[in-house]
Parts: sequence; structure tokens; C-alpha cells
Amino acid sequence: MTRRILVVEDDPMNAKLFEMILGRKAGYEVSVTEDPEFVLEAARGGEVDLIVMDVSLSNSTWEGQPVDGLAITRLLKADPAAQAVPVLLATAHAMKGSKEKFLAESGADDYVSKPIVSSDELIARVKTLLESRGHALPSAAR
Repeated sequence: MTRRILVVEDDPMNAKLFEMILGRKAGYEVSVTEDPEFVLEAARGGEVDLIVMDVSLSNSTWEGQPVDGLAITRLLKADPAAQAVPVLLATAHAMKGSKEKFLAESGADDYVSKPIVSSDELIARVKTLLESRGHALPSAAR
């Protein structure tokens, strides 16, 4: 069965890059959104196997308030029906200590810097998360 990746990204060029790398090169089924409600419903419903989450989202709102990828990830990880879905944060605003800070603040499973300079590294990180969390995903959601 093809693994399903949901990319939460507001930049069309970055979204296309993730689609090309994860879809065409790695063979995953990839969809893109910036809608937090869609993200939560897809995770709760077992419709995705992994989420790539942009840290900085400019158009996303939750309950009428602007939210970034860290806030959406916190919502996912606090939801018993969604928390088993691995989240890979992606950000262009990486500075020394950012990785640890973002992972601690959000509860995400891993982190990658943008721009993506190595498609092989991105694919390896995704594959590792899928393999390490595969046992935690409910079998009924497959």
C-alpha cells in the first residue's frame, strides 16, 4: 500500500518541491494543504501516514485565530486520535538551537531545514519516521 504524506505548506514553490521529491522520486501519495481543520481531520481519520509541517504559515487560521505550524502540531499531538501520526517540521528560519526549540515547543517527531538541498536526506527522514512509527498507527486506519 502506498504511504500517504500530507504537506502543510503555504509557499507554492516549496509545495511543488515536496510533491516532486516525495511523490515522483520516492513514490508516496502526496497532498498539500494549509487548512488546519483538514490536517486534523485527515490525521484523526487515518487518511495520512505522515505530515510534513511548514513552521511559518501565513494564511492558516484555527477558530478564527492565525496559527503557525508549531500550533497545528501541538493540536495534533494533543489529540488522542491524531497523535500517532508522525510530524516532520520544515522551516527556512533555521538558526542555531532552532531544531531543539521547535521540536520541544511543538511535540513534532523530526525537523528539516528549507531549502531542501538533499532530496535523499528528506526521503530518508520520512522513511525513518514511517518505519519507526508504523507500529503505533492503528491497523484499522490502514
